[in-house]
Amino acid sequence: MSFYHNNTKKKYSLLIAMVFMVIWARTQPDTPVGLVAKPYDHHIELNWEQNAEPNIQGYYVYASQDGTTFSSLGFVPALQTRYIHFLGDWNQARFYRITAIAGGGESAPSSSVQATTYEMSDDELMDMVQEYTFRYFWDQAHPVSGMARERNGSSYVTTGGSGFGLMAILVGIERGFITYEQGLARVRKIVDFLQLAPRFKGAFSHWMNGATAQVIPFSALDDGGDLVETAFLMQGLLTARQYFDANESSETALRADITSLWEDVNWNWYRKLVDPVLYWHWSPNHNFAMNFALRGFNETHITYLLAIASPVEAHNIPAQLYHTGWAANSNYANSATYYGYQMGVGGFRGGPLFFSHYSYMGFDPRNKRDAYTNYFNRNTFHTLINRAHCIANPYNRVGYSADCWGLTASDDPFVGYLAHDPANSQNDNGTIAPTAALSSMPYTPQFSLQALKYFYREQGARLWGPSGFYDAFNLGANWFADSYLAIDQGPIICMIENHRTGLLWDLFMQNPEIAPALDAIGFVPDSTVVNGLSEGRPSVVNQLSISPNPAREWLNVALELAQPISLQISILDASGKRMAVVLESTDLASGEHSWATRLPAIPPGLYVLLFESDKASWVEPLVVAQP
Repeated sequence: MSFYHNNTKKKYSLLIAMVFMVIWARTQPDTPVGLVAKPYDHHIELNWEQNAEPNIQGYYVYASQDGTTFSSLGFVPALQTRYIHFLGDWNQARFYRITAIAGGGESAPSSSVQATTYEMSDDELMDMVQEYTFRYFWDQAHPVSGMARERNGSSYVTTGGSGFGLMAILVGIERGFITYEQGLARVRKIVDFLQLAPRFKGAFSHWMNGATAQVIPFSALDDGGDLVETAFLMQGLLTARQYFDANESSETALRADITSLWEDVNWNWYRKLVDPVLYWHWSPNHNFAMNFALRGFNETHITYLLAIASPVEAHNIPAQLYHTGWAANSNYANSATYYGYQMGVGGFRGGPLFFSHYSYMGFDPRNKRDAYTNYFNRNTFHTLINRAHCIANPYNRVGYSADCWGLTASDDPFVGYLAHDPANSQNDNGTIAPTAALSSMPYTPQFSLQALKYFYREQGARLWGPSGFYDAFNLGANWFADSYLAIDQGPIICMIENHRTGLLWDLFMQNPEIAPALDAIGFVPDSTVVNGLSEGRPSVVNQLSISPNPAREWLNVALELAQPISLQISILDASGKRMAVVLESTDLASGEHSWATRLPAIPPGLYVLLFESDKASWVEPLVVAQP
C-alpha cells in the first residue's frame, strides 16, 4: 500500500512539473536582440529591436559597472525600444543587458553591451541637441498626416508647429538624421494632408485632428482661420519649396502644390478688406468676433512680410499696412534701456523670448533694417536683457544665474501654461524654458552654449528625455515638466542650425517673392552689428571677477588678459546713465589686473558695469545693496 501511494505521488509530482515546464515554456518570451549602447557627454542611450510576440508587455533594463553583477534600472513599456541612462559625468563606463516580459514571464537576458561617456565638443553637443529635438517631429509626428502634434501624446496637430517641423525635417536631412528620400516623402505626406484640410479664405485653423483634418477649436470663437499660425506654416512650406529643387516629376509636383497652398491664402481678407491692419482670426461662424488686430512688436512679424509678399494681387496687402498695422502700436518704438541694453523697438524689457524666434526661423534679420531698427541687433539685445534680468534676479527666484536663464512661453507648474518674461513677478515666477536660451543661439552663441551645458550637465537627470530637453523647469517649486511642445521644440533645432550654417535663412530668403516685399516695406542694407555684445566678453579676457556682488560701499574688479587691450569700466543705471567710472580709459598689458573703487552715493538696485575696449564692449550685472 505504501509502495503504491509513493509511486502515485511520484507520478503526480512528475506530471505537475511537466505542466509547469510547459506553461513556463509557453509564457517565457524570446530574448530581445539588437541591443546597442551609444555614449554621449553625460548619458548613454540604449536601443534594441521590438520583440515579435503579440503579448509582449515590456522590457527590463539592467546595468553593471563590472560586467558581471547587474542591477535593474527600470521597466520600459512594450511599444518603446529605447532607454536613456543619465550618468551625470564623463568617463563613466557601464555594461547593459535587457530582458523581455510577456504573460508574467521574463526572458533570458540579452547579450551585454558596453559604453563609456566622454566629454563632447561644443559642435558635438549641438549635434546631440539637434538630433534629439528632431525626434519630436519625426518619431512623434502624427502617423496619418505627418503633422506635428501640439504636444507629446496629443491626437491633434498644430499648424504653426508643423511649419517649424517642416524646417526641422530639412535640418534632419542635412545633418544625416534621415535620408533625402525619407524627408521628401514626409513633406509630401504633410502637403497631401494640407490639400484636403479645411481652409478659411486660404488660412488654416490653429489645431486639427491629425487623422481627419477636422478643425479643433482653439477657443469658443476661434474655430476658423488663424492667420498667424498659417504664416508660420507658410514660412516652413516656402523654405521646403526652395530645398526640394530637383528637376524631376515628384519634386516639381511638390513645389507646385506648395505654391498652390501659398497662393490660396487671402491675406487681404484678414484686414476686413479695408482696415489698415491685419486681424488674427476669421470664422464663418463668428466672422471677426475675435477682433484681434496684429500690432507689434511680438511674434507676428512674419505675417506682414508674407501678406505683402503674396504673388496674388487680390490676396496680398499694400506695403503701407506694415507701417499702419504692424508698427503702428504706440509702444513699438522704444528708446528705453534695460540692464544697459537699448532694444529700439518692443515693450518693457522685451517680453518673452519667443518674440525673437518664431518669425526669424526663415526670415533672416541680418544686415538689413527697416525704418525702425535692425532686427538682428534688436533680438540680440532682447536676449541679453532677458539673461541680465535672470542674473540680477530681482524677485529672488531659485537657481537663476549666468548659466540658468531664459524666460518665454512654456508649461508652468502653477497655471499650466504661461508666457514668462521679465516684466513683473507674476510673469517671472521662477520657470525657465530651455527653448528660450537655445533658440537664441544666433544672437548670443556663447551665452546660449553656456546655458545648454548647464541644462544638460547639471539638470539633465530630470530635464533630458527621448526628444531632448523637456519643456521647462522651476527649481523653487522642485518641478520639471515631462512634456514637449512643438512650438518650443521647433525653434531649438532650427535656430541652432541658423547659427551654425544659416541653412533655413538662406533657403527662405531665396524665394523670389521675398526681396520685392522687403523693398516695398523699405528695408535697406545695414551692416552694423552689435558691438561684440552678442559674443559676451572678448576672448582676450581669460578671467573676470566682480566682488562683492551685491556690493555696498566698495567694489573690486579683477581680470586676467591674454593680450594687451585698452579698457574703460563704468557703472550704468537701468536707463543707461553713466553713474561713475571705475577705471579711466587706459592701455593694459597682458596679465592680471585689479581695481578697488568706492561706490558713488547711488540708491540700492540693479546696475551694470560697462566694459569698453578696442576689442569689444560688454556689460556685467551689478547689484547695489543697502549699506
